[in-house]
Amino acid sequence: MSTLNENIARAQAHMQRFREQGVMNHINGESVAAVSGETFETLSPVDLQPLAKVARGGASDIDHAVMVAQKTFKTWSKTSGKERRAILIKVAEAIEARAEEIAFTECMDTGQALRFMSKAAIRGAANFRFFADKAPEAEDGLALRNDTQMNVTSKRPLGPVGVITPWNTPFMLSTWKIAPALASGCTVVHKPAEFSPMTAKLLVEIAEEAGLPKGVLNLVNGFGEDAGKALTQHPGIKAIAFVGESRTGQLIMAQAAPTLKRFHFELGGKNPFIVFDDADIDRAVNAASFMIYSLNGERCTSSSRLLVQESIYDEFTRRVAEIASNVKIGHPLDPETVVGPLIHPEHEKKVLSYFDKAREQGATIAAGGEKVGEEGCFVRPTLFTNATNDMVIAQEEIFGPVLTAIPFKDEEDALRIANDTEYGLAAYLWTNDLNRAMRLTDELEAGMMWINSENIRHLPAPFGGVKASGIGRDGGDWSFDFYMETVNVSFPRKVHQVPKLG
Repeated sequence: MSTLNENIARAQAHMQRFREQGVMNHINGESVAAVSGETFETLSPVDLQPLAKVARGGASDIDHAVMVAQKTFKTWSKTSGKERRAILIKVAEAIEARAEEIAFTECMDTGQALRFMSKAAIRGAANFRFFADKAPEAEDGLALRNDTQMNVTSKRPLGPVGVITPWNTPFMLSTWKIAPALASGCTVVHKPAEFSPMTAKLLVEIAEEAGLPKGVLNLVNGFGEDAGKALTQHPGIKAIAFVGESRTGQLIMAQAAPTLKRFHFELGGKNPFIVFDDADIDRAVNAASFMIYSLNGERCTSSSRLLVQESIYDEFTRRVAEIASNVKIGHPLDPETVVGPLIHPEHEKKVLSYFDKAREQGATIAAGGEKVGEEGCFVRPTLFTNATNDMVIAQEEIFGPVLTAIPFKDEEDALRIANDTEYGLAAYLWTNDLNRAMRLTDELEAGMMWINSENIRHLPAPFGGVKASGIGRDGGDWSFDFYMETVNVSFPRKVHQVPKLG
């Protein structure tokens, strides 16, 4: 296993060209500066030192990228599914070949620990392989017959689409959106998050070097108020796939309304992790801790609300607090690190603000509750106890290594607390009572639920939320339903009497 210093040296070597050349936009197969010539800096959350200058795209850059995407759509959409599959498999192989570069770049740009980001390329490649394999059948539909007609359905790629991705695990989430878009025959204009733009540039370069035609995938960096807004409003973009905050999803929907775009939103969550006293407590403690303290707690499906039955509440929270206190905080490239720095000083300030709010409203800080060190954006893994569901810490998405533990009495109480939130992304239920699991999963307001398990990814399964947590579903055929239009052709099976008028 490499040491921290060895990993830092390798990361610096991988990112040397970004420091020298900056992170450019990528349109029609070429690295290009923003039309305005403006740039912004992406910072390392480890020490807040600049990693690279990034092109600050705007409406003119988006116009250029959309024009290219419209042109290449004419050929990419007519490329056979078999040929698209072959190209995307090569992209997956190329991603795997550059796994270390992707992981190290992602760690330094986001602050995520290497133990988790070492899998970023593998998961990204898995996305490309999965959707590549579905490309040959993407246009398939149904034959629907009655006495007089045979209706034949098929699917057609929608057109150029916009993909706006978040800063927390940007490479994996970019591939999660872009791979099915490309497999379906759509072309893409990608606007990555401004806090972590570096691996988006790697992705488009890797894809084109592996054989993806130039201009099928285009990249415009920038901020939501300029590049993002221009993308969502552009009449040449037929759909927007967005991952991020619920409030931003509302803005995107309003901005894009005049052009009647299709939306897929994966938004915020305040997910309940419900533990009954008949559960396997050892496994539940580990799963609850993993789902909030891995990935720095910066994950939409985190177990951010811990609901524990009263009879085991004190013991359960004591054990979680012990884990939180022993989690290693450190440099993201240290192989032993579990929690690295939060993404950016702005986000760190937001997370830290909840510690005072918790104290003011009467919650107990059983672990953590403070910044670590003077340098970078390090926050100690935190557990709030003696909380109630009406507290700010139980209602608002903190998006950090911060867990709010709430006791409940019985099934009815647990269900009331779990559903008492504007969000509805995920829920985790721990019980060995099958009948209870059936009853509660019928009533929980969440798009995804795991029974006696942490979040385990299964690509054919639907992924998405209800209420303020999103619109639509990713995964399996659900992704193709979003990026493709279903059409129907009706053939007569026998001659029928056509109505006569006049």
